[in-house]
Amino acid sequence: QGTIHPFRKTHRSLFGKLTQEFTLVASDRRSWRVLLFGALNLLCTGCLLMWCSSTNSMGQYTHTRTHTHTLITCLISSWVAMKKPSQVYSFGFERLEVLAVFASTVLVQLGALFILKESVERFMEQPEVHTGRLLVGTFVALFFNLLTLLSVRNKPFAYVSEAASSSWLQEHVADLSRSLCGIIPGLSSVLLPRMNPFVLINLAGAMSLCITYMLIEINNYNAVDTASAAAIALMTFGTMYPMSVYSGKVLLQTTPSHVIGQLDKLLREVSTLDGVLEVRNEHFWTVGFGSLAGSAHVRIRRDANEQLVLAHVTNRLLPLVSTLTVQIFKDDWTRPLLTGALSASPASAPLPSVGPLELDPLTSTPAKPSSPPPEFSFNTPGKNAPPVLLPAPGHHAHRPYALGLGYTAAPPTWGAGTAGDGMCGYRQCMCRSYKTYGQFSEM
Repeated sequence: QGTIHPFRKTHRSLFGKLTQEFTLVASDRRSWRVLLFGALNLLCTGCLLMWCSSTNSMGQYTHTRTHTHTLITCLISSWVAMKKPSQVYSFGFERLEVLAVFASTVLVQLGALFILKESVERFMEQPEVHTGRLLVGTFVALFFNLLTLLSVRNKPFAYVSEAASSSWLQEHVADLSRSLCGIIPGLSSVLLPRMNPFVLINLAGAMSLCITYMLIEINNYNAVDTASAAAIALMTFGTMYPMSVYSGKVLLQTTPSHVIGQLDKLLREVSTLDGVLEVRNEHFWTVGFGSLAGSAHVRIRRDANEQLVLAHVTNRLLPLVSTLTVQIFKDDWTRPLLTGALSASPASAPLPSVGPLELDPLTSTPAKPSSPPPEFSFNTPGKNAPPVLLPAPGHHAHRPYALGLGYTAAPPTWGAGTAGDGMCGYRQCMCRSYKTYGQFSEM
């Protein structure tokens, strides 16, 4: 008998895990259409590549761009919808379809750059182009691409094409569409506000190859095929670039630009709620396409109800932010404690230290002390300061002659009499003033 391991986990290979997940996706009947069109696209791609080798057309090879990568993204989106959030992936697997869209758009742009490089080399030595299957292959590729786009709903790419900014090709076509819809208003539902970028790039590529076919048949101008390939590559790069930028910003956890105004309005409403003092450290980002997450710290009054404020804040933000984390903390503001004593000059006595202030438990303001505060004295005669002692007449204090100040040796005189009599009179006057001030302060 061997050792029994009841909690031992079975380790599957990577191929076994992929097979298990593919079986999970294939079990959904909605994925059967995607798998069917994926098989048709592979068959169509193989047929068109053989026609490209027979026609020796660079433009037809560029236009043979099937939507296999978009169908793979659609399968990943179906798999993400079936998976539930786990302890490791608390937000679920929605970011995987964002990564799939970003990888697909970047891959298509790299292919467009490769076509541009090959077109530049082909301009140096332009071969002869056979037009036997050029026009037939163009319409076959256009038919299968439009059939795939209109028959399969690709949720990730549909969202990105609407949320991302317009490409330069869409902007120019939109200007022409407005003029055309002014003549034929019925086309406004199809052409305005902007066309689907994938439909537009397929139509533009097919039109470019039709012009290539006519020029080669009429003038035998083979270089126009290479120019058509370069034009299709540029249009493809310009169409995919805004999508890759948008999906890249989602992966970088930035705040979407189209919801910044709504978030600012909601945060202003939250800051005006009863009991809320401040909303800080707020951060909002996109987890997946159409799924917004965020967190914020809310400072409230000391006498406010935490659960009530949390319910109001969540009620305001939850319609826009699906995954929300709010941290509530009460106001901890206190006045600084006066623990030190004021510095006094040698002629004044040290002041007693002030003890810590008692705080009211319901408010953040310090309570008033029960006894009146001590009287402050800054080198002035008063209740808490000793009398000022003047030097005797015969005593000569040290004077800073080195500072360049002019001092006279003779003391001042008051009326008739000597300097000593005047000094004694000054001392008696100061003593009477101090007694009078002390009696007045005691009252």
